[in-house]
Amino acid sequence: MQVKIAKDYAEMSRLAADLVCRLLESKPDAVLGLATGSTPIGLYEELVRRHKAGLDFSRVTTFNLDEYYGLDPNHPESYNYFMWEHLFSKINIPREQVNIPNGAAADPEEECQRYEAKIAAAGGIDLQILGIGHNAHIGFNEPGTPFGSTTSLVKLTPETIKANARFFEKEEDVPREAISMGIKSIMQSRSIILLANGEGKAEAVAAAIQGPVTEEVPASVLQLHPNCTFILDEAAAKKLNR
Repeated sequence: MQVKIAKDYAEMSRLAADLVCRLLESKPDAVLGLATGSTPIGLYEELVRRHKAGLDFSRVTTFNLDEYYGLDPNHPESYNYFMWEHLFSKINIPREQVNIPNGAAADPEEECQRYEAKIAAAGGIDLQILGIGHNAHIGFNEPGTPFGSTTSLVKLTPETIKANARFFEKEEDVPREAISMGIKSIMQSRSIILLANGEGKAEAVAAAIQGPVTEEVPASVLQLHPNCTFILDEAAAKKLNR
């Protein structure tokens, strides 16, 4: 595991964009795993800027980590909407190469199996982008999720519902379930970048990097990955033993 500490959010986003660019230069048809939330927005802005300077996404395939279950893809708080708003509509990626779990699927179990099969058919994920929750969740894999889990319908914890309420009119509007890549699905990626910024993430980051590997700290499993890079700002790195 590598740990890179940036001076601020902007530098964190640039360092992550550098790694994405390096991959696309060596493998223009790379498969990217993408995350939502406020943390990766700076990375996506940087990738859009680099696309305008010539970075090509025409052969890239993407798979998103998760999606709220019960939200239509066009709902303004869906992760599908988020990704088109912040990235896909601003780069030259063909729509058919974008993959996001269908939160409106009639049969969520079937949708989970379809999604796993599609990742496998694409040859697996070359680079997975992750954020980290205050409780050290990755994707929507909450504490206690088995490390052997694959894409599944998961129940969100009260803590996660409360954290995500800021994106909705009221807390009651936050979906209670989501379709999420499992921990095993994430760990099968050939490389991983986890982004974290802000003092609020410092405890989760320290537990993930320097604590024991335990299902109660989902991100701690990344200690076992052969090619994982944490990119943190100073505030998120505050509780690391350095």
